[in-house]
Amino acid sequence: NLLLSLKMGCGWVSQHDNDPKHMAKATKEWLKKRHIKSPDLNRIENLWRELKVQAAKRQPRNLNDLERICKEEWDKIPPEMCANLVANYKKCLTSEIANKGFATKY
Repeated sequence: NLLLSLKMGCGWVSQHDNDPKHMAKATKEWLKKRHIKSPDLNRIENLWRELKVQAAKRQPRNLNDLERICKEEWDKIPPEMCANLVANYKKCLTSEIANKGFATKY
């Protein structure tokens, strides 16, 4: 057990962000063995998706085009969208807990 091996005790919580570069084989096996699934609760993912959709609509021809388009589209994201993501976070977490980590509409 990671917490025991680090002598951290039971008061600590280990957090994991599912980033592939942080996923050592031993970590994957440890999570799989314990049937631990980690939902993606990072609200910025919604903004990345929106940016990706809007940038794709403009069909960038090269890397410079893509960078310029992404900056333009990022600036177009309304502040209200960000505010809504933050405002709905508690609801998202409550739903996630109620579903025991399984898929939700968020």
